[in-house]
Amino acid sequence: MGMPQIDCMPIKKESALTSLLQSIALQEAALAHILNAEGEKIQRVVCEAKCVDDLLNVNESVTNTIQAVSTLEEMLKDKAIAVIDELSGRVC
Repeated sequence: MGMPQIDCMPIKKESALTSLLQSIALQEAALAHILNAEGEKIQRVVCEAKCVDDLLNVNESVTNTIQAVSTLEEMLKDKAIAVIDELSGRVC
Protein backbone atom coordinates (compact mmCIF):
# COMPACT_ATOMS: atom_id res chain seq x y z
CA MET A 1 0.00 0.00 0.00
CA GLY A 2 1.57 3.26 -1.14
CA MET A 3 1.09 6.83 -0.15
CA PRO A 4 -2.29 8.29 -1.12
CA GLN A 5 -2.24 10.64 -4.08
CA ILE A 6 -3.90 13.99 -3.54
CA ASP A 7 -4.55 16.11 -6.59
CA CYS A 8 -3.67 19.74 -6.00
CA MET A 9 -6.32 21.94 -7.47
CA PRO A 10 -5.66 25.66 -7.77
CA ILE A 11 -7.49 27.69 -5.15
CA LYS A 12 -7.47 31.40 -4.50
CA LYS A 13 -5.92 32.64 -1.28
CA GLU A 14 -9.15 34.27 -0.08
CA SER A 15 -11.10 31.05 -0.64
CA ALA A 16 -8.53 29.07 1.31
CA LEU A 17 -8.63 31.55 4.20
CA THR A 18 -12.43 31.53 4.21
CA SER A 19 -12.39 27.73 4.31
CA LEU A 20 -10.01 27.89 7.27
CA LEU A 21 -12.41 30.20 9.14
CA GLN A 22 -15.29 27.83 8.38
CA SER A 23 -13.27 24.90 9.72
CA ILE A 24 -12.56 26.87 12.90
CA ALA A 25 -16.28 27.55 13.32
CA LEU A 26 -17.07 23.84 12.92
CA GLN A 27 -14.42 22.92 15.48
CA GLU A 28 -15.85 25.50 17.89
CA ALA A 29 -19.31 23.98 17.47
CA ALA A 30 -17.91 20.52 18.17
CA LEU A 31 -16.20 21.77 21.33
CA ALA A 32 -19.47 23.36 22.45
CA HIS A 33 -21.19 19.98 22.09
CA ILE A 34 -18.43 18.34 24.14
CA LEU A 35 -18.82 20.91 26.92
CA ASN A 36 -22.59 20.48 26.87
CA ALA A 37 -22.17 16.71 27.21
CA GLU A 38 -19.86 17.25 30.18
CA GLY A 39 -22.51 19.44 31.81
CA GLU A 40 -25.11 16.73 31.28
CA LYS A 41 -22.70 14.19 32.77
CA ILE A 42 -22.36 16.32 35.91
CA GLN A 43 -26.13 16.73 36.22
CA ARG A 44 -26.69 12.98 35.85
CA VAL A 45 -24.05 12.07 38.42
CA VAL A 46 -25.30 14.64 40.94
CA CYS A 47 -28.74 13.04 40.75
CA GLU A 48 -27.57 9.41 40.71
CA ALA A 49 -24.35 9.35 42.72
CA LYS A 50 -24.29 6.72 45.44
CA CYS A 51 -21.12 7.99 47.12
CA VAL A 52 -18.72 10.91 47.18
CA ASP A 53 -16.18 8.94 45.14
CA ASP A 54 -18.60 8.92 42.19
CA LEU A 55 -18.75 12.72 42.34
CA LEU A 56 -14.99 13.06 42.69
CA ASN A 57 -14.31 10.74 39.75
CA VAL A 58 -16.67 12.63 37.47
CA ASN A 59 -15.25 15.92 38.68
CA GLU A 60 -11.74 14.80 37.73
CA SER A 61 -12.91 13.56 34.34
CA VAL A 62 -14.76 16.78 33.57
CA THR A 63 -11.82 18.88 34.76
CA ASN A 64 -9.48 17.02 32.40
CA THR A 65 -11.89 17.47 29.51
CA ILE A 66 -12.29 21.19 30.20
CA GLN A 67 -8.51 21.63 30.34
CA ALA A 68 -8.15 19.86 26.98
CA VAL A 69 -10.93 21.97 25.46
CA SER A 70 -9.29 25.13 26.81
CA THR A 71 -6.02 24.18 25.13
CA LEU A 72 -7.82 23.58 21.84
CA GLU A 73 -9.70 26.87 22.20
CA GLU A 74 -6.42 28.74 22.62
CA MET A 75 -5.03 27.14 19.46
CA LEU A 76 -8.21 27.91 17.52
CA LYS A 77 -8.10 31.51 18.71
CA ASP A 78 -4.51 31.89 17.50
CA LYS A 79 -5.42 30.25 14.19
CA ALA A 80 -8.44 32.54 13.74
CA ILE A 81 -6.38 35.65 14.50
CA ALA A 82 -3.75 34.61 11.96
CA VAL A 83 -6.41 34.00 9.30
CA ILE A 84 -8.23 37.27 10.02
CA ASP A 85 -4.95 39.20 9.96
CA GLU A 86 -4.09 37.60 6.63
CA LEU A 87 -7.52 38.42 5.20
CA SER A 88 -7.23 42.04 6.31
CA GLY A 89 -3.65 42.34 5.06
CA ARG A 90 -2.07 42.69 8.51
CA VAL A 91 0.67 40.10 8.38
CA CYS A 92 3.16 40.18 11.24
